[in-house]
Formats: sequence, structure tokens, C-alpha cells
Amino acid sequence: MTDWPSFSSSASSALPAALQRQLAAGEQVLWQGRPRQGLMLRSSDAYLIPFSLLWCGFAIFWEWNVIRLDAPLLFKLWGIPFVLVGLYIVAGRFVTDARRRARTHYALTTERILIAGGKDGKNVQSLSLRHLPDITLEEHANGTGTISLGNMHNAYSHQTTVWDAKPGMHASTPQLEGIANALHVFQLIRDAQRQHA
Repeated sequence: MTDWPSFSSSASSALPAALQRQLAAGEQVLWQGRPRQGLMLRSSDAYLIPFSLLWCGFAIFWEWNVIRLDAPLLFKLWGIPFVLVGLYIVAGRFVTDARRRARTHYALTTERILIAGGKDGKNVQSLSLRHLPDITLEEHANGTGTISLGNMHNAYSHQTTVWDAKPGMHASTPQLEGIANALHVFQLIRDAQRQHA
């Protein structure tokens, strides 16, 4: 009998239907969780926020001036997309990101890691523990953290652009992003991997 890592008997309770349907006969849930909810700042925001404020401020200043000076219609229309982009990168991207994380669920089973997300929370990505590449942990002082299921460079490259409002979802490397007790989950994954070694 395989000696799986210890886990709470409630690990599979309240597991979303999208993940429940993925479970094979005999497959046990070792852990399930969700990303941090609400506003979530990342290290890249240290420069993305000032950049977005400058962009948006300049775009609004431009648009206000061309309207105030009654410039030709082309100039008035020209500034509108820049104002909209500015508003998005100042605030809209945070709303979009929070909505994405609100529909995201994670599960670690005896066989794999499951990530459910997408527009309706029903898109499921399955990562076999037998073929999982190196995993890395970025842990914060409060115990939350992000586990990257592959190359760190690829995992964080998507956060260097202000245009990507869906960090973690469109990264080339899957992540368990902003989870509580990240070190404990990291150890559970490593223990589960050793069972397949």
C-alpha cells in the first residue's frame, strides 16, 4: 500500500465540480485551495504603477487640452484610445486579475496537480506528478506564496509587461499563485512526487 503524505480529511470537501469530474477511480485529493482573493500586488507593480499613472495622466491631459482648445475632430478621437488604455492599466487590470483569481481553483491529488480556471472556471489543466519538472517556491513573510511548476524565468516573464492583466493564467509555466501555507503545499507536492520516483 502506498504511504501518501498526510492530509486533512476535508481536502476534497467543497471541491469544484470542474475538478471533481477530473478525478479517476481511487485518486485521492491531498490538498485543494484557491489563489488569494481581491487586490493582489506583485513585485512588478513597483514600476508598473508609476508608469501607468504617467501614461494615464498624460493621455487625459492631452485629451482635455484638445477638447478645451476645440482642436479638429481627428485630434479628439486620437486621444480616446490612449485614455482608455491608461484607465485600464491604472485600475482595470487589477479588476480583471481579481475576477480571474475568483474563478481559479487548485487541487493536488495522488496523481497530479489540477488547475481550474477560465471564463466560467471550467477549463482544467492537469499536470502529472510523474512528469512534473522542477518546482520553485516564492514565499512571503505571511506564509502566502506562489509555486511555479517549471522554469522560474518563464514563470515571471509575463509579469514584466503592463499589458498582461492575467498573470499566472497566460504564463508559459503553470503556477499555484498566491496560495496560503505555500511552504506546506510545496512540501506536499515534493512528498507526492517521491511516491512516484
